[in-house]
Amino acid sequence: MSAAATGRGRHETTSMTQPSSLLPPRPPLLGRSGWAGVLAALILGCALVPALNLLLPAGHPLHLSDYLVNLCAKIMCYAVVALAMDLIWGYTGILSLGHGLYFALGGYAMGMYLMRQIGTDGNYRSALPDFMVFLDWKELPWHWALSDSFLATLVLVLAVPGAVAFVFGYFAFRSRIKGVYFSIITQAMTFAAMLLFFRNETGFGGNNGFTDFKRVLGLPIATPGMRMALFVLTVLLLVGCFLLAKWIVGSKFGRVLQAVRDAESRVMFSGYDTLPYKLTIWVVSAVMCGAAGALYVMQVGIINPSEMSPANSIEMAVWVAVGGRATLVGPVVGAFLVNGAKSWLTVAYPEFWLYVLGALFIGVTLFLPQGVVGLWRRIGGLGAGVRRNRAGAAREAGQQTAAPADPAPAAAPVSSTAAGARPGPPT
Repeated sequence: MSAAATGRGRHETTSMTQPSSLLPPRPPLLGRSGWAGVLAALILGCALVPALNLLLPAGHPLHLSDYLVNLCAKIMCYAVVALAMDLIWGYTGILSLGHGLYFALGGYAMGMYLMRQIGTDGNYRSALPDFMVFLDWKELPWHWALSDSFLATLVLVLAVPGAVAFVFGYFAFRSRIKGVYFSIITQAMTFAAMLLFFRNETGFGGNNGFTDFKRVLGLPIATPGMRMALFVLTVLLLVGCFLLAKWIVGSKFGRVLQAVRDAESRVMFSGYDTLPYKLTIWVVSAVMCGAAGALYVMQVGIINPSEMSPANSIEMAVWVAVGGRATLVGPVVGAFLVNGAKSWLTVAYPEFWLYVLGALFIGVTLFLPQGVVGLWRRIGGLGAGVRRNRAGAAREAGQQTAAPADPAPAAAPVSSTAAGARPGPPT
């Protein structure tokens, strides 16, 4: 056998035994700047904000008021919901107008536990919640059976939104419902659930919902220390959900989701069954919303059916659109921008907020299709391009300056014969 044939056979054997070398390497979860940002967020939320709120007196110029701390905690819960929306809308191409349902289900699961923690400290001094005493109920409904256990409540906070999302998503995706029809169905489901929770006989407090919470794990819920502990937990939840979403997007599973978003028919022709992929990310996003809703209730102190209103679910889509779809950072930024503006406008000009929200959504759709983060990246890309051009021009100018001048060509020697001189006699 010749040496060429031996080398060719060795090459073919190596290629067959190492097929993974042909696949692109998995990118790192975050770059150096990304991990620096995560560390800065943890230091800010877990150390700096508690110090500015608890250690500095109220009159100090750097003191953070309880109102600002609660507002930031509430917006961070919304930011987790925005991340969940970005996973299904930005990376999978599924626009949901009903994620407020999963947010509220997590909140109601935690609210039931908090209502049981009131005990006999309610207005009627009964072991039953006050609204049940008012309705002349004698015992707890069956779905309140596990509401006195904190561990069971944590499971329900995640399991109930996940189970509802699984049942709805399975039949919806199995029926190949897409586009605006899917969005309308999610909105209708949320509206129907809101009407159901408004009814007193369901055992969820009717239109008043759950409020007047007093304790969690036997500890007072309104103390500064408990409030700051819940704030830190919210920071950790937001950072954890961001890292989870980043890991999902960078995995093979995430690349399939993006392929489904861009051309689902081609993905199916390639041999993939898209139902498990869409259903999995749908359930994951619902579970994230449920966890955010549970922390939201403990810090805001109330949960009622209005959290399931279609307007709230539409606002969730606005957060993602304003920040920038398929960016992960954008939805967090959009949640802070929109809800910060809402907190100010609803106090200063409450009658104009809905008009501002509608104009914001239309303006972003027409003029900023990639959101605020997309605009920032575009500006940064232009600035980097200008800097690269300037650096290239400076390099070229430096090379031309440093290059030595070309020497003048040497004059050819003139022979005496050419000059007209007569050669002398030979010696």
